[in-house]
Amino acid sequence: MKKEEQMDKAKSASAASAPVKKLIPYGGYYAKQTLAHDPELTETGPGTPAGEYFRRFWHPVCMSMELTDTPRFLKILNEELVAFRDKSGRVGVLHAHCVHRGASLEYGAIQERGIMCCYHGMVFDVDGTCLHVPYPKGEEKEAERFACTIRQGAYKALERNGLVFAYMGPPEEEPPFPEWESDFTVAPGDELVPYSNFQHCNWLQVQDNAADNYHTAALHAASSVVDGHFQGTTFNEVGAASMEVAPDMLFVPIHEGRGLACAGARRSDDQHMFVRVQHQVLPNLSLHAYTSEDGLKKKLFSRFNIVRWTVPVDDVNSKMIGWRVLGPTIDTRGVGDKNMVGYEAIDFLEGQVAMRRPERFGKYKLEDMPPIPPNHRERANYKDAQYAPGDYEAIISQRPIAVHALENPTKFDAGLYMFRKLLRDAIRGSNPGASAERFAQWLKDSHGAPNSFCSGNVFHLPLAKTVEEEVAQRRMLSKQVIAILNESDKMSGPARTEFVKTRFEELEQTVKKTYHA
Repeated sequence: MKKEEQMDKAKSASAASAPVKKLIPYGGYYAKQTLAHDPELTETGPGTPAGEYFRRFWHPVCMSMELTDTPRFLKILNEELVAFRDKSGRVGVLHAHCVHRGASLEYGAIQERGIMCCYHGMVFDVDGTCLHVPYPKGEEKEAERFACTIRQGAYKALERNGLVFAYMGPPEEEPPFPEWESDFTVAPGDELVPYSNFQHCNWLQVQDNAADNYHTAALHAASSVVDGHFQGTTFNEVGAASMEVAPDMLFVPIHEGRGLACAGARRSDDQHMFVRVQHQVLPNLSLHAYTSEDGLKKKLFSRFNIVRWTVPVDDVNSKMIGWRVLGPTIDTRGVGDKNMVGYEAIDFLEGQVAMRRPERFGKYKLEDMPPIPPNHRERANYKDAQYAPGDYEAIISQRPIAVHALENPTKFDAGLYMFRKLLRDAIRGSNPGASAERFAQWLKDSHGAPNSFCSGNVFHLPLAKTVEEEVAQRRMLSKQVIAILNESDKMSGPARTEFVKTRFEELEQTVKKTYHA
């Protein structure tokens, strides 16, 4: 019998003997976890469906502070890269292995222009051009001819507010860099503070968490901390107890399926309703409204508080990398701390990264780049994290690559499932509006500054007379908030802001007349 036939027979026998799932006490035997992950969405290497889609967008690859006087080795989208700043100030992102004989450019010497390979002294410019090939004296012309026959793999790079971005797709398909609303809604006096947090798992489950607005009522609730071992992982600890109230969620695809608006309405006290709108953008961007809202004072159309990309490193590792927006306009309660935002650190809640703050800031300074623990179990703070887990622990522990076929979702998980579908449709081409080509055209049409639905809103709305009316009130509010934001999308700048605030004021009065007449 041929080897292939033996393997097929063995697979058939295994399938035939597999136990049928049964929901019975102590029925672990009938719930064997043998299913595989979803490669179409989770694998992002060169040539994979998701990988090719990802490569048509700009992604942050590292922080500017990581570019020192030696090259920085990176792995992004399963590719080994080297990033550096040459002595003239230009940033390069090149394939790590020298095109000549494969030595890694992480051991190269940064030049006034470009980088020199340590092995044979070839010099490459930031665009991959070979600038110099060492040949014996008298053979310089031959060296020049050889230099014209090779080119180091290179990706176009740019810097914005302390982050280094790269475009890793075909140069002829490069889209505009998306300057959301031209300034990421940063008001005078506020600033974009860069950070990069390593995640020991596949990118998609990290991105899923951003669309899962319901988890704050459990994971970040003070009541979930074990035996009083508080460590800053809950919203109660930063005075934002309203974020621990279970929200009534509404999920609406926007921008022709290029993104998802996630509106969560929750009662912050008997006089105020808090409606927080997150904006998920294909393939891996999330725009977050104010994370420390107490919801005790009326506030309409508060904007970005976190801008975050989930960037695949490889199939089982990723980075949360982006900006924390800090300053008096967005952080009205003044609880943000710029001194805790950076490499392997962010301030809004503890438990966002493998290393907890006592170790991160006890052993290292903010400007340091501490070694990243190998995984979530092999770290000094493992037991502490069991007492008070944060997003990092919940996300990482879903396995290196989450197995979607084993999930049993509730209706409040609809956002992440909707986002997955938008992504799958974009990858397959079944949603033309979210294709890379249409996405790029949309950015061109908006002059690289599209509008976002991201907003935090506190309405002055008293508690309704009955539970049924309270539910109807908050659902009406969320639905109309999204409708108004959608209507305003044809505007921009101050005119849009004024329009939204005016319409929100009118909405508040309409809801009051409907439920409090």
